[in-house]
Amino acid sequence: MTGWRARLGFLVPPGNPTVEPEMYTMAPRGVSVHFSRLVARGATGTPSGLDDRTRSYLENIDSSAELLAMVRPDVMVLAYTAGSYALGRDGEAALSQRLERQFACPFITAFGSVIAALSELGVSRVALGAPYAEQTTLQGKAALQSYGLQVVNHLSLPDVTNIYDETPRRAYWLGRSVDRPDAEAVFLSGTGMPTIEVLDALEQDLQKPVISAASAMLWNALRMAGVAAAVPGYGRLLAVPDR
Repeated sequence: MTGWRARLGFLVPPGNPTVEPEMYTMAPRGVSVHFSRLVARGATGTPSGLDDRTRSYLENIDSSAELLAMVRPDVMVLAYTAGSYALGRDGEAALSQRLERQFACPFITAFGSVIAALSELGVSRVALGAPYAEQTTLQGKAALQSYGLQVVNHLSLPDVTNIYDETPRRAYWLGRSVDRPDAEAVFLSGTGMPTIEVLDALEQDLQKPVISAASAMLWNALRMAGVAAAVPGYGRLLAVPDR
């Protein structure tokens, strides 16, 4: 049986090439990962047009979730952090509650998973790095602050023409550049920017927790599905089972 420990379902922006390979790489034995695409037309991954794409994703999310629900996942995940920034805290909670009722399946978001992960790690002061335009990064900062977190520094990755063309090397640079001595952890936003292969190196070099949207949403999905599996190599959040 596929996914004999758990089946995890992810709703992914249509042009995002990063979520599937990162989830396949990190998923522990017995956990299967499944995907459905959100709906938007036109260019993907560009800083311009992000608001219109986000609006389309959210307006059509029910049909994408309906298709994903057909594989009977144990949990569904919105793998799109900027959607949470646009919704705000109350809007995100309302969306999750509505889709949980509609599909009788726990529904979480990448950003909600980040909030849960920071709480689990005992973090109150965080540095935020993102591959967005400054306006969207500031929305992310405000979203973190709405949960009582102090954002001691934030940085938008410079010279981004398409998020989906970014590299682990640039993600590593972003993590190093945004860190501050008073930051208790570094958060790398955006599920389209590849991050998982640099998390351990960043933690070793910065001597503090480093999480990304990808590592947080897998950790939270496993937790919601009742899978207490250590996933070493991707930061301390995933390295310890059943915290």
